Amino acid sequence: MKYLHAFLAGAILSGAPLLTRAQTAPVLTTFPVGSTTVTVSALTTGLSVPWELVWGPDNFIWMTERGGRISRVNPTTGQVTPLVTLADVVTSSEGGLLGMALHPELLTTSPYVYVVYNYNDAGGQYKEKLVRLTYANGTLGSPLVLLDGINAVSTHSGSRLLILPDRTLLMTTGDAQNRPAAQDRASLNGKVLRLNLDGTVPADNPVAGNATYSYGHRNPQGLVRAANGRVYSSEHGENAEDEVNIIEPNRNYGWPTVEGTCNLASEQSFCSANNVREPIFTWAPTVGVAGLTYYDHPAIPGWRNSLLAAVLRGNRVTQIPLDAAGSTAGTSTTVLTTSGRLRAICVSPQGKVYVGTSNRDGRATPGTNDDQILVLENRLYTSAKKATASQFTLWPNPARTQLTLQLTAPATRNAAAEIRDALGRAVRTVQLTAGQNTAQVSLQGLQPGLYSLRHDTTVQRFVVE
Repeated sequence: MKYLHAFLAGAILSGAPLLTRAQTAPVLTTFPVGSTTVTVSALTTGLSVPWELVWGPDNFIWMTERGGRISRVNPTTGQVTPLVTLADVVTSSEGGLLGMALHPELLTTSPYVYVVYNYNDAGGQYKEKLVRLTYANGTLGSPLVLLDGINAVSTHSGSRLLILPDRTLLMTTGDAQNRPAAQDRASLNGKVLRLNLDGTVPADNPVAGNATYSYGHRNPQGLVRAANGRVYSSEHGENAEDEVNIIEPNRNYGWPTVEGTCNLASEQSFCSANNVREPIFTWAPTVGVAGLTYYDHPAIPGWRNSLLAAVLRGNRVTQIPLDAAGSTAGTSTTVLTTSGRLRAICVSPQGKVYVGTSNRDGRATPGTNDDQILVLENRLYTSAKKATASQFTLWPNPARTQLTLQLTAPATRNAAAEIRDALGRAVRTVQLTAGQNTAQVSLQGLQPGLYSLRHDTTVQRFVVE
């Protein structure tokens, strides 16, 4: 692993174009976001129900397809490189290979990939399980079951995965059409579960020995942690309202008594008596909300500090602006309405949005090129970014305990530089005061791996050894 680590560091120091993408792909459509023109093109086509898209620490897109295949997708060429096809994945209507999360130290000390999927147990019963795979020599293998036997049917399986900074794993599960299970703390269905990365239950979970982190969920299919530290989930309602929720430990989200907000008399009494957390945003009537990501990049200024939700039946991406604290949602806007069902979504460190269509899932009429990964980008941003690429330098790189940030000119105002890990999560801020041109950045507490530091519109990568 140290040789791969050295290769990554060398690529960063030499300025290798790890994140660039040739802007020659045909334009499918454009739309405005404020004064920015967002261009839509196809990165790759001919896929079969891409369920999860994750930007990896290797600067590739990692993808699951519902039939059982896991691949890496080159964001420059669109080439799909299969890593494994899981033989025991069983697809049935909405079921199959679902969510995926990459260990933050995937390329260094912990080469693990976490996936959740449906299977048949020894008795032929349809179930769901969480499995850890090991990435080595360009393949995925050595499956280790961390949690299995979760009740499942052909619909309402969830399931997204998210690794938190404390190195615990969140996993969403649907109610598997057993409505009372969502309120049953002993059931694994209709929950957001929290586990250690070895599958054990964290000692500080709300109930000792219980994997439940939050409950009262119907079918949550989106999960993201924003720069403000809050965890957001998107959830399918039944008929009245789909939801975006802030996930908090030991909170009840109301299902099956409550759908959406606590606006009916019967819902209000239940909410008051059962510590129900209302959603911050709803779609009414339901639209089939699926994947969810957080956007805060200067490439598309009008989307900064927003959630972006991929919508299935509603055939759209919904932008949901957040307030400064991330606790309240503003008025939404809708884009990308001509590509059919949309299920998976992720953001690159360059501020490009990747969206997976889901037109081969049996609920649409697929086009010739379906399914696809679409790229939503501001094509004018790349040249502007290059023009400001020398605004600061970082050294030493790689670094161990401390990094020096050197501005090419003193800061003109008080500002903050932001450090993000390889999964794009904000892990630290560096305060800069007007007139300052150097800052010492402590790396204490950061795990070895690939990081980026953003100041204004400039982003530079560095390695912590």
